Amino acid sequence: MNTILSKERLSAEVFRMEIRAPEIAEARKPGQFIILQMGGEYDERIPLTIADASVERGSITLIFQAVGESTHRLALLEVGDTIANLLGPLGMPTEIKHYGKVVCIGGGIGVAPLYPIVEGMKRAGNDVTVIIGARTKELLILEDEMRAQADRLIVVTDDGSYGRKALVTEPLKELCQREKIDCVVAIGPPVMMKYVSLTTAEFDVHTIVSLNSIMIDGTGMCGGCRVIVDGKTKFACVNGPEFDGHLVDWDNLLLRLSTYRDVEEEAHHRCHIGLEIKEGEA
Repeated sequence: MNTILSKERLSAEVFRMEIRAPEIAEARKPGQFIILQMGGEYDERIPLTIADASVERGSITLIFQAVGESTHRLALLEVGDTIANLLGPLGMPTEIKHYGKVVCIGGGIGVAPLYPIVEGMKRAGNDVTVIIGARTKELLILEDEMRAQADRLIVVTDDGSYGRKALVTEPLKELCQREKIDCVVAIGPPVMMKYVSLTTAEFDVHTIVSLNSIMIDGTGMCGGCRVIVDGKTKFACVNGPEFDGHLVDWDNLLLRLSTYRDVEEEAHHRCHIGLEIKEGEA
C-alpha cells in the first residue's frame, strides 16, 4: 500500500509527504514525476514531480502546493493514511552529465523538483550555483537543503523580505556577464522560465526548462499536455517534461494554461477555507 510515512507543512500552502513506493523509489531519476489518485470521489489524476527518494526506506518524497480541490484534499491526509494509486516514474529524466558551470534556478514550488537535479548535477562533477526565489520569505522552501548541495546559493524575494530584493533573472544575468555558464536549468512559474530563457539566449547558454502544462493521463494518450517546441507539437508527459527553453513557444503555453484559471481560483478559495478550518481543529 502507498502509505504516508511522514508529512510536513513547509509554508501556508506547501506540504512535503514521504510515501511508501519501493518500486518507484528504485527506478526514479531526476526530473521524472508520478501520477497520483486518492481514490473514491476525489479520483482526479494529479501529476507531481518526485522531489526525493530513498531506496533504503522504499519511499518517495512529494512536495506539492494546495491549489485545487484534489491537492487540498491530499493536504488533509495524515501519516498512516494510504493513497489509492501511484503511477510512475513517468517522463524523460533530466540529462545529467558534466557540463562545467551549471546554474539551477527555482521559483516558488519549482524549487522542489529542482532539488534532485541539483544533487545529480553536483554528483556529476559540475560547479553548481543555485538561485531560488519566491514572492516573499514565507514562501521560500528547501533553502537549507539547497545550501548543503550547491557550491553557492543566491536567494531572492520579490518584496525584499529575505535575501536580495530581485527577480531570479537579475543575478542570472550578472553571472552570465561575469563568467562562462555552460548550462542553466530552470523550474518554476512559466512566465519565470520564459524570461530566464530570454536572458540566457543573449549569452547563447544551453537552457533546460520543465513545463508544467495541463496533464491528465501522463502517458501521451489524452493530448492535454501538448506544447509547441521548435514549431512542432510535443507532449510534456512523454517527450518532456524538460525541453530546450529557447525553442518553447511560451505565448502558446501561457495561453493554454490560462484556460481554466477562473475555475482553479474558485476551487482554491473554497478548499483553502476548509484546509484552514481543519488545521484550526488540529
